[in-house]
Amino acid sequence: MSNSVMSVVKGVTFGVVAGMAAGYVGTKMLSANKKSMKKKANRALREMGNMIDTASYMFK
Repeated sequence: MSNSVMSVVKGVTFGVVAGMAAGYVGTKMLSANKKSMKKKANRALREMGNMIDTASYMFK
């Protein structure tokens, strides 16, 4: 059980890192509309945190 949980955690971590990288690139590309992009990125990060919290609660 612990091995499969670690696989999920690694996958989620990789997804978060990939999302952050994509957000960074998107922010640099759309520098003219910084405020809107920042707002959307913050919302996406907040939702990702909620998803991780929910997943960790399910595995307890």
